Amino acid sequence: MTLTVRKLETDNLSLVERLGYEAGDKLLIVNCDDLGSSHAANLASVRAMSEGIATSASLMVPCPWAWEAARMVEGRPIGVHLTLTSEYPGYRWRPMTGGESLRNREGFFPASGKAVLDRISVGDALAECRAQLETALAWGVDVTHLDVHMDVLFFRSDLFDVYLQLAADFRLPVRLPIDSSLAAQELGSRRRADARGILSSEHLIYPWPRPTRDVFFEAVPGFRPGVSEIFAHPVIDSDELRAYDASNAGIRTHDAECLVDSTVFDLLEQHDIKRISYRKLRDLQRSAER
Repeated sequence: MTLTVRKLETDNLSLVERLGYEAGDKLLIVNCDDLGSSHAANLASVRAMSEGIATSASLMVPCPWAWEAARMVEGRPIGVHLTLTSEYPGYRWRPMTGGESLRNREGFFPASGKAVLDRISVGDALAECRAQLETALAWGVDVTHLDVHMDVLFFRSDLFDVYLQLAADFRLPVRLPIDSSLAAQELGSRRRADARGILSSEHLIYPWPRPTRDVFFEAVPGFRPGVSEIFAHPVIDSDELRAYDASNAGIRTHDAECLVDSTVFDLLEQHDIKRISYRKLRDLQRSAER
């Protein structure tokens, strides 16, 4: 009887209240995507978390620099950036499992989401994503959430089921598609996550390819109470970055500077934005499962 009453009381609380904050509080997750994609990305992400406003990052486990990243972020809240594509012409990575539907003719992940969808099987996707998660955990990463590189698992309902299955199995919150997006509406993504007790941020802000600093200054004054997320792609300006992603180097180096920009920190302070990581959502989700 006590458990039932407690659950009913919890059901009437907002997410911020369940996290231990006041109903009117504005919480923000600032995530660095593409950790592990390069040494320069690792340097930028660690700097953004240790010296700047970032509260977490997401690791691309199949990438060559992922092992270094795992050592650099020890103890920090880190997600797994589930990866099924390898998009750079001169810099490629391979699946961690043997599924034939995951590979192009050269043995690498396909370069685009469309190329993935033309061949991928659900079984291979599940096995590969599970292997990425298990590898991160074996490396000692404190895995706090899941998100998806290039949104590949949001392109089909059966692939989205893979995403939710992993979140349920590993008891992790997820990043969902933006609620207003066609993907979210076609998938019914938030409804399906809620039905399985899987938590997520409530308001997702996706700057790419706009300057992230501009997006902060436009979005933050209008934040509503609740849990919001902004994610960026910081990389230190370097020959390494310009060798593999010259076309987007300006966006990535801008993000690296934005996340350590004192004026952005002051903006969050001015509007009483409280920064959190997905670790709080993960711990709440797991406590609710007991």
